[in-house]
Amino acid sequence: MTDWDARYDRPDYLFGEEPNAFLKSQLHRIKLHKNALAVADGEGRNGVWLAQQGLSVTSIDASSVALRKAEDLAARREVSITTRLVDMNDFQWPAAAYDLVVAIFIQFADPQLRDDMFAGMIRTLAPGGTLLMQGYRREQLAYGTGGPRDADHLYTEEMLRDAFDSLEIVELNSYDAEIREGPAHDGMSALIDLVARKPE
Repeated sequence: MTDWDARYDRPDYLFGEEPNAFLKSQLHRIKLHKNALAVADGEGRNGVWLAQQGLSVTSIDASSVALRKAEDLAARREVSITTRLVDMNDFQWPAAAYDLVVAIFIQFADPQLRDDMFAGMIRTLAPGGTLLMQGYRREQLAYGTGGPRDADHLYTEEMLRDAFDSLEIVELNSYDAEIREGPAHDGMSALIDLVARKPE
């Protein structure tokens, strides 16, 4: 059993069963798309919600325990998602395959893996497609209400602008807010949201 399998091997949902609030706020954009890739989707709260909005959803994660829980959640919500067990170090991002890529709190990645994942997300976005990302800023270390303990895994606006400079940055917002996402994300948090579009 991997470390992530062990974290997810519990009766409740580590990050809750409801979708991320930032993701929900983007419904007006989500509705314009047909197929989505949910990156490191864990127990499926975001991928399942996207499926409830009518999208064809592929949820990828490194934990088989989490993906089983995602499939259970989808069944309870009466939608279907495609789950794929992947090692993010080896994942081959298919070119221009998805018109929506969702990456919510994927900050397990060290800087090298993060750079590879960011490049992969750009590659797999179809022209005209949208990237929705939320993460923690470095100020999150002072809050201690979720996320990694290593500043190298946290985001800054400059980092995201540089990483996604080939995309059109539609929104990039830094702010602090209370979040309630299961036992793992709970309390005042230092957040950063990115909405970006791949040129046609």
